[in-house]
Amino acid sequence: MAVAIFFALSLSLSFPTSLSSLSFLSLLRPQNSRRPIHSFLHPIAADQSSPGPARKTKISVSAMIVVFPRPLSSLACLLLLGAAEVQSAYYKIDTPDNIRESARTLAYDMMLFYVGNKTGGIPGVLPGPPPAGNYYWWEGGAMMATYIDYWHLTGDSSYNKVIMEGMLHQVGEKENYMPANHTASLGNDDQGFWGMSAMLAAENKFPNPPDDKPQWLALAQAVWNTMVDPSRHDKTCNGGLRWQIPFANAGYNYKNAIANGCFFNIGARLARYTHNGTYADWAEKTWDWLWGVGFIDHENWRIYDGAHVDSNCTDINKATFSYNSAILLQGAAYMYNFTNGEEKWADRVGKLTERILADFFPDGIAFEVPCEVREGACSPDMLSFKGYVHRWLSVVTQVAPFTRDKILPVLRTSTEAAVKQCTGGATGRVCGFYWSKGAFVDPAVDKTTGAGEAMNVLAAVSSLLIDEAKGPVTNSTGGISRGNPNAGGGRDNGQKELRPLTVGDRAGAGLVTFLILGGAVGTFVWMSVFE
Repeated sequence: MAVAIFFALSLSLSFPTSLSSLSFLSLLRPQNSRRPIHSFLHPIAADQSSPGPARKTKISVSAMIVVFPRPLSSLACLLLLGAAEVQSAYYKIDTPDNIRESARTLAYDMMLFYVGNKTGGIPGVLPGPPPAGNYYWWEGGAMMATYIDYWHLTGDSSYNKVIMEGMLHQVGEKENYMPANHTASLGNDDQGFWGMSAMLAAENKFPNPPDDKPQWLALAQAVWNTMVDPSRHDKTCNGGLRWQIPFANAGYNYKNAIANGCFFNIGARLARYTHNGTYADWAEKTWDWLWGVGFIDHENWRIYDGAHVDSNCTDINKATFSYNSAILLQGAAYMYNFTNGEEKWADRVGKLTERILADFFPDGIAFEVPCEVREGACSPDMLSFKGYVHRWLSVVTQVAPFTRDKILPVLRTSTEAAVKQCTGGATGRVCGFYWSKGAFVDPAVDKTTGAGEAMNVLAAVSSLLIDEAKGPVTNSTGGISRGNPNAGGGRDNGQKELRPLTVGDRAGAGLVTFLILGGAVGTFVWMSVFE
C-alpha cells in the first residue's frame, strides 16, 4: 500500500521506489515556472463563494493524505499533478475566448475597488485622496480609460454606464476636467489623464453622452485648450508646462516629462482625429522643448522625470518611469501616422521602442525600474504604471505597424508572467505587482494588491486582443464624437476668481496666504521620486 502525504508548509512526500520524489516534484512544477513547489499548495478560506463571474475549478490543499491499494501508477501521478496545478492557472490566455473570459473576471474584480457606483460614493474616483484613501483624482481617470479599452477589445459593455457616469461627473464647472474640489492636487498631468481618457472614448467610438452633456472629443479639446493657453506657459526653462496648475500647489516650481507628455500625446491624437495642423504644430513644439531641455536623453533615449524652474531646469531628476517613456512613444506613433510615416517620427518611434523594451521589460516582463528593485518602494501611483504601458504600447502597433513584431511578443510574455502570479486572496485569483517574481507576494509582506495592481493585469490581458480590434478612428474614418474647438474656456489656472480686496481683507491676507501655502505643502504627496 502506498501513502502520499502533502503538507502545504513542509511539503513532505512519500512515494514508492517506482517513482522518485524528485521526478514527481519536477512534474508538479508548471513548465517554465520559476515558482517554488510549495507555493502551489496553499490552504483556502472556508468560504469559497463569490458573486460575479462563474468561477473556474480550484483545488488547494492544506493537508491531504492519499492512500492507494498498490504502487502509484503514472496515471495516478498525473491526476495528482493536475490537482496541484489548478491553483496556479486561474487565468488562461491561450485563445481569444480564454483571454476574453479572463479579462471579464479581472474587470469584475477590479470594479470591487470602485465605490463611485455605490450609495454615497462619488462617481469617477477611487477611494481617496490620502489620507482618506490611497488614490489621487487622476487615477480615477486612468481607470475610466482602462475600462473603455476593455469594452473596445472584448465587446463587454457591462460597465459602460458606470464609466460614462464617472467620466461626466468629473468634468468640472467649465467642462474641462478641472473640478474645483480637486484643486489641491490638480496638476497638468492629472487633468491630462482625464483628457486622454476622453480622447480614447472618441477614438474607440465609445457610446456618446446624451446631447445635453459634453461630448468626448469636445472634452479632449477643452483639456488641450486650457493647456495651450499662454497662462500655462512661461519663460522659465525656455517654456514648457509646469507640473502643477495652481501656483499654491507644491510642485508648481517643477516642470516635468509627464505633464508635457500628456499635452504632447493629446495634441498628436487630436491632430490625427481632426486633421487640424495646429494640434500637430504644438505637438512638434512640445517634443522640441522636451529634447532641448534635456528630458529626452540624446544618447540613450531615456526619458527623465523633470527639473525645477529655480535652476532653469538644469537640476534634472534622472528618475526614469515607464509611463513617461510610453506616453511619449504613443504620441510619437500618432505623429508618425498623422504625417504618413515621416522619417523623423519613424526614427523617434523606433528608438523609444528599443529603449522601453530594454529598460522596462527585462526578460520580456514589465518592471518598474525606479522602485521595483526594493519591496515596498513603489507608491500607489507607481503601482499602476504597468497597465498604462501595456495599453499604450499595444496601440502603438496599430498606428505605427512597423513596431508590431517587436512589441507584441514582449507584451504577451509580460502578460503571461502577470497572470501566473494572480493566485492570492480567498478567491485564489488576486493579482499583485511583482510579475517577474513568478509568485504572488503576500500583502502582509508588501501591500501590493490594490486597484493599480488589479488594473495592470486587466489592461495587460485585454491588450492581447489588439490584433482583433479596429484601430483608433478619426472624424473621416467613422468617428462619431462631436467636437468643439473652442471648448474649455481657454485661460484657467485652477484659482478661484478674486474680488477686489477691502481694508478688512488686507488685515488677514498674510496669515491666510501662509496657511494656504503651508497646508498645500504639508498635505500634498508628490507623484515623482526625488533623489
